[in-house]
Amino acid sequence: MPAEPLRLPLEIEDIKKVLPHRYPFLLVDRILEMEEDRRVLGVKNVSANERYFIAGPGGRPVLPASILTEAMAQAGAVLILAKPENRARLIYFMGIDRVRYRRPVSAGDTVLLEGTVVRLRARMGSLRGVARVDGHVVCEGQMTFALGDPPSA
Repeated sequence: MPAEPLRLPLEIEDIKKVLPHRYPFLLVDRILEMEEDRRVLGVKNVSANERYFIAGPGGRPVLPASILTEAMAQAGAVLILAKPENRARLIYFMGIDRVRYRRPVSAGDTVLLEGTVVRLRARMGSLRGVARVDGHVVCEGQMTFALGDPPSA
């Protein structure tokens, strides 16, 4: 059965049709823009009741850098897995290079997650990810991924 077409914006239930992640590991709340094989723009709404907050400067809870990195990777994964020929495949986060964390992310922030294709091959590729809050870059880096075959029944 062919995969049903996706319509923007992708809401959480649409994202669940593309990504295998589920709560509490699903970190992308909405996909606003998507250009096939080129670019994706997603949203992560940061809530005060998320279990992985850590105490930052002055005791202010901040989102861990690893969670922010994973959110960027998930937005990129939506771009890659949204293609009908990739919909049943698995995507593996292989690495991140030149990552920089610029500012802390706190409860109440809305993080825009942008992924731009750097290189794309049949089974591997890389994306440049940039996360922004209120127009300020909070994190950036280049992520490498590999596509795996669909799980056998």
